[in-house]
Amino acid sequence: MIGFALAEDLPTPPRPLIDDDGRRRTVRYGGLTLFSAFEPIFSVSHMRAAGYEARLRAHDELNQSVSPLEVFGQAARLGDLLELDRLSQSLHLANFRGLEQEQGWLFLNIHPAAIADFRHGTALIEEMKRLDIPPQRVVLQMLEQPNLDPRRMLETVQLFRRHGFLIAIDSFGAGHSNIDRVWKVQPDIVKLDRSMVLQATQQPHVARVLPGLVALLHESGRLVLVEGIASEQEALIAIEANVDFVQGHYFARPSVSATDPAAAYRRFDQLIDQYRLRTAERERDEKDELAPYVAAVALAARHLTEGAPVENACAPFLRLADAARCFILDERGRQTGDNLLPMRPLRPRAKRFMPLLSSEGARWDRRPYFQRAVAGSGEVQATRPYLSINEAHLCVTLSVAYAGTDGHTHVLCADIDWTRHDRSTHAPVELAVR
Repeated sequence: MIGFALAEDLPTPPRPLIDDDGRRRTVRYGGLTLFSAFEPIFSVSHMRAAGYEARLRAHDELNQSVSPLEVFGQAARLGDLLELDRLSQSLHLANFRGLEQEQGWLFLNIHPAAIADFRHGTALIEEMKRLDIPPQRVVLQMLEQPNLDPRRMLETVQLFRRHGFLIAIDSFGAGHSNIDRVWKVQPDIVKLDRSMVLQATQQPHVARVLPGLVALLHESGRLVLVEGIASEQEALIAIEANVDFVQGHYFARPSVSATDPAAAYRRFDQLIDQYRLRTAERERDEKDELAPYVAAVALAARHLTEGAPVENACAPFLRLADAARCFILDERGRQTGDNLLPMRPLRPRAKRFMPLLSSEGARWDRRPYFQRAVAGSGEVQATRPYLSINEAHLCVTLSVAYAGTDGHTHVLCADIDWTRHDRSTHAPVELAVR
């Protein structure tokens, strides 16, 4: 590219030339023209843009696009990396004013090398004062790097936070990111890398884990954003995971102008309606799949109340295709007797977990299936799919409390091997079935 012939011709970094027409600013940097594009970040609940992420764009002298990686790579070779980072931030701040957004945030990326330089933060703060942009309007995005001094990073974060900036950890779940960084930095927003939601479209176990990860981050006091949404399926997975914000080409591409709020509202309104319909349809399908197992457990509980031996009461359930086991808990959640298993050979995976198959005397009072059965007034309860400790396969447990002939409350539990049923990328909800 013509713009990069300067790397050999110039011993010093190019001098930037600013072109500002009062509404939109561009910068001439060597043979390149730099400008800002803004990608909307949407609040799912509000169904509108809550802010914009600034993206650096560049054209060479032939008006051909040059990637930001090439621009920063060239600056690094010329020893101009921090100056270019400051220049791009100044460019974005000026152009953000041109968007005329009175409420939204500006998401700004900070190059990892700049985090260790306090002068960088001071220059940013001074530029914002000059442009009359309050720090609480700016979210600083920090990409995790393995060679970043954690002490210096935390000092820089504290400096920015004292001035009122919001902090986001970028691309969490990819590269060198780890949950420990979340506990230390305590960002306001965690941006999940698009690879996580992409994998969730392909692997059901990732789709099941994603809502739990979002819930964990919420419980730690962080808002959650998923970046890079590229399809309707990915958008629905993000909504089901209960994320707060989304961004990506499926919703809007980076642009020099603000997004249309009416169009965004219609898109989200339709998407959330579709999510509700899909959820209701999935619940109906799951209820139909569970119906024969639920009926067998309810019948077994009635027989146990009448004093039938547990082996006889559970036999109809254990004859069903994916029945895994039955077991009885006392009113304290302690298992009385060992597991009752179907009359078929153990599957190869179960044989690998033989030390855990015998459970007589085990306490399961911590488990949701026990707690929900005790509170369930005789209704058969169904858990979400989870990993069975007995055989380490995906399992749904049905449970129901019943009055034993000894005058005490007992809980009948029945496990279903859910591996074969796990076809979708979404986790079933907990059910209570009469």
